[in-house]
Amino acid sequence: MDSRNLRWAVLGTGVIANEMARALQKMGKKLYAVGNRTHEKAVAFAEKYSVEKVYDSIDEMFDDADSDIIYITTPHNTHYGFIKRALENGKHVLAEKSITLNSRELNELTALAKKKGLILGEAMTIWHMPLYKALRRIAGGELGRVQIITVNFGSFKEYDMNNRFFNMQLAGGALLDIGVYALSVVLGFMSETPAEILSRWRPSPTGSDEQSAIILKNDSGEMAAVALSMHSKQPKRAMISCEKGYIEIMEFPRADRAVITDAESGERRELAVGDSANALFYEMTDMEEAVRTGDDSLMMLSRTKDVMDIMTRLRKEWNLKYPNELW
Repeated sequence: MDSRNLRWAVLGTGVIANEMARALQKMGKKLYAVGNRTHEKAVAFAEKYSVEKVYDSIDEMFDDADSDIIYITTPHNTHYGFIKRALENGKHVLAEKSITLNSRELNELTALAKKKGLILGEAMTIWHMPLYKALRRIAGGELGRVQIITVNFGSFKEYDMNNRFFNMQLAGGALLDIGVYALSVVLGFMSETPAEILSRWRPSPTGSDEQSAIILKNDSGEMAAVALSMHSKQPKRAMISCEKGYIEIMEFPRADRAVITDAESGERRELAVGDSANALFYEMTDMEEAVRTGDDSLMMLSRTKDVMDIMTRLRKEWNLKYPNELW
């Protein structure tokens, strides 16, 4: 399949959808179609980006035989239903993170995608930024074995219990919103999935996970510590400590530079690869290559599954279940 002819449709018209439309422009393409719960917003979005088609309803999006890939940018509590309908109608799917609420949902959708011969991917920047592709070759390579990873991610969100950060109806909480990034860093550098996981958490007034600390260890002895908060600002910082040095990454979700320190000499060097402004461009380029070649490993869905398994395990231990959620 020629990637030049792949036609993208987007569900949603928010910040990510706007970035996605601009990313397609960088790829020398135009967005084919847009759908949104509020039709007027879809029309305005289409005018802004010269989109060829506006769906009159979301249902129409899944029945359109002329689209190839649907990018789902709606809140993550809606992902399972939308992804399932897209796959059932023969569409490749790229979905915002968290790709689903839990492992049961993701396992079902992964099996459906495989049955249909379709590509399913999570729009996780950690898998696709050029910096991380370079760093994964360095950690465990010239820097020696990965020893311990530490990740911080915290935002101060006001206690507005109706917004998505705390609203249980919208699957609010730190783990699915920002923890998915932190755990993706961990799983991106560990040589195998952690078997031992310990945690402590604190609920918000709605019962969502406001704050947590997570310790992970795999059978190779690699360890990680993750600190998350929705009501306390932290730097977006990741550090990967290896035998011969350590890597520091600031603003890690869309990082384009890192500092590498030699453990013996203390010498520091900066590695700059890619551009944080092109995060969606990298994701979508990999998605098109996966669709063109049929190589689903480009989307690193197995790592997405590992992250989802950890998040599901943690929420089960915390007894943190969303309304109408099926584990």
